[in-house]
Amino acid sequence: MNVLVLNAGSSSLKFQVIDTDLEKIASDADRCIARGVVERIGSQALLRFENEGGKVLHTAQPIRDHHAAIDQVMRWLISAEAGVPTIQSFADIHAAGHRVVHGGEKFARSVLITPEVIADIEECIDLAPLHNPDNLRGIRAMADILGPGIPQAAVFDTAFHHSMPPRSYLYAIPYQFYRRHRVRRYGFHGTSHRYVAYRYRRMLNIPKETVRVITLHLGNGCSAAAIDAGRSLDTSMGMTPLEGLVMGTRAGDIDPAVVEYLMEKEGFSSQQMEALLNKQSGLLGVSGLTNDMRDLLAEAQEHDDRRARLAIDIFVHRARKYIGAYLMELGGADALIFAGGIGENSPEIRERICAGMDWCGLRIDPARNAATVNRKEGEISADGSTLRAYVIPTDEELLIARDTARLVAKAEVPAW
Repeated sequence: MNVLVLNAGSSSLKFQVIDTDLEKIASDADRCIARGVVERIGSQALLRFENEGGKVLHTAQPIRDHHAAIDQVMRWLISAEAGVPTIQSFADIHAAGHRVVHGGEKFARSVLITPEVIADIEECIDLAPLHNPDNLRGIRAMADILGPGIPQAAVFDTAFHHSMPPRSYLYAIPYQFYRRHRVRRYGFHGTSHRYVAYRYRRMLNIPKETVRVITLHLGNGCSAAAIDAGRSLDTSMGMTPLEGLVMGTRAGDIDPAVVEYLMEKEGFSSQQMEALLNKQSGLLGVSGLTNDMRDLLAEAQEHDDRRARLAIDIFVHRARKYIGAYLMELGGADALIFAGGIGENSPEIRERICAGMDWCGLRIDPARNAATVNRKEGEISADGSTLRAYVIPTDEELLIARDTARLVAKAEVPAW
């Protein structure tokens, strides 16, 4: 089965085509046969498409909306230029899987998309106004291009965290606001946390009920999760993706009184304040330079830039605070797992986060840590560590494709 996986953003569209079915899932024999991205939708868009053999198409052309972007992707896939032999016509795309950011309290698992599901996703727009509308545009464009009969699945960022107990997901504000408006912690990056927990147990060949780990998804967006018996017990992101760790442009945890204080002192509107916390803060805001950790590390090393060092220090400190809290919440853990662009590719940040953790049984092996980059999977802790550390490159697209294949086959979709 060829599953087209789509991740529609405000001005971008990422895609993969993954060959999968129930047998391939059982044997980890799935294959990505094409991938790509369309950026700057709505203007002169940049397209980068790549087939399984590594042949790449770089081009630029006007793309007015997501419908036009998906149409361009489909036309490339069936072209001779694409070199994807198993896709000769639109009919060779058998299903589509969509990343949907917010499923609210309605969706604890991935689901096949129906008119009722679309209506429920629309109801969650207030919770994710920057994401769910774009996800819906991708769903509707896919149905329009391939016809209403194409099976489509929604895989929710929030679904994995539905196993959190009330003590983890409720805020200490009047309970009536939860009852009226469902104000609570939902958590995000659930597809990534779920995938790396799955890969961890496959690596160690252990039952999922014994998985007790702390997962760190560190990229431009960052989150931590405490996973007990394979289920999310707690996570750092909240009602929105703004809460928790320091991120590329997001502030993470902040005293709520700071918001009102700055609005009064600076005359910010609520929209300006939201933009400041989401797009002008984090690594970018502290450093005044960039949200890219690679550039900050280079600036700190080559020019001893004080604010670059400060941004890195705050980033590392916040991650360590969450690790400590989750070790307490779990009563100890068996492993600390790094994923995401920074987590997978920055030995220096991993080393800083894990420094001085001998007290809880973790020591990093410098050689293993340095060698585990460029999407390489493996253990980075030293022999004899009782709390072990791993790097597991996340693969959210693969998980989306697998859930889609399971749904189409009417097989059970795991909640974790």
